[in-house]
Amino acid sequence: MTRINNFFSRVLEILRISPSRKSIAGDSSVSRTSPDNESCETILQDKASCPNRNCETKVTISKQQLAELPAAQFKGEIKVIDKADDISEAVAELYKSDIIGFDTETRPTFKKGQSNNVSLLQLSTRKKCFLFRLNRIGLDSKLIELLQDPSQLKIGLSIHDDFHNLNKLSHLEPKGFIDLQSYVKQYRIADNSLTKIYAIIFGKRISKGQRLTNWEADTLTPPQKSYAALDALACVDIYDFISSGKFNPDDSPYLVEILPEPEAND
Repeated sequence: MTRINNFFSRVLEILRISPSRKSIAGDSSVSRTSPDNESCETILQDKASCPNRNCETKVTISKQQLAELPAAQFKGEIKVIDKADDISEAVAELYKSDIIGFDTETRPTFKKGQSNNVSLLQLSTRKKCFLFRLNRIGLDSKLIELLQDPSQLKIGLSIHDDFHNLNKLSHLEPKGFIDLQSYVKQYRIADNSLTKIYAIIFGKRISKGQRLTNWEADTLTPPQKSYAALDALACVDIYDFISSGKFNPDDSPYLVEILPEPEAND
C-alpha cells in the first residue's frame, strides 16, 4: 500500500510541472518545448534575440488573430466599365497614376474539371478603382497595352495565376509588375495571402465573403464591387507603406522566431 501511495504522489508531482511554452517549427507546424529548454521561444514579446542563434525571425499572423481584427472598408471611388466605349477614358485616367493595383475575379465553378474565364479585371489608383467586366467587353487592346507597358508600375499578388487565366482570353506578355508575395519576403513577412499581409501591415481584415459569388451576374452588387475594389487598392496601400520605410518587422506584434527543422537521422 505504501508503494502505491508513493507512486501516486510521484505522478501528482510530475503533473504539477509548469505548462510548456509554444514554439514554431518550420513555417507552419507547432511543437512544444519545456520552460528550461534552451531552444528558441515563440512570439517575441520582448524582441529578444534567439538564445542559440540557430533560428530566424519572421512575421506571421494566425487565423485566430486575423479573425479578431476589425474589417477593412473600401472608401474610394468605384467605376464599373461594361461598355467598350468607356475603356479608352478609363485607361487614360489610369495612365495618369504613378502606380496601379491589379487583381482579377472569376465566376466560381463547383464541378470537378470545369473552369471559367476571368470575369472581372480590377485596376486601381490610390483613389479610384476601375472594374472592367471582361465577360462583356473582352480583354481590349488598350488594356493589353497597359498591362504590357514596362514603364507603368503595377502591383498585384500571386500574379502569375492571373496572367495564366488572362492569356486564355488573349495573348498577353505582362510587364512592369511587382508581385507582393515575393516583395514582402525581404521584410520577413512569411504569409502569402493578401488578407494576411494586409492584416499584418494595417491591423485590419479583408473579408472574403464575396469571393465565391457570381461575377458574371447582370449587375454587380455593392458588396461585390467594394470587395473587388479593395483587393486591388490593398496592393497599392501595402506597397506604398512598405516602400516608404514605415514597416519595421522588428516592431511588429506578429514577429515570431522560427525553429530550424530538425536534422534527419541517417
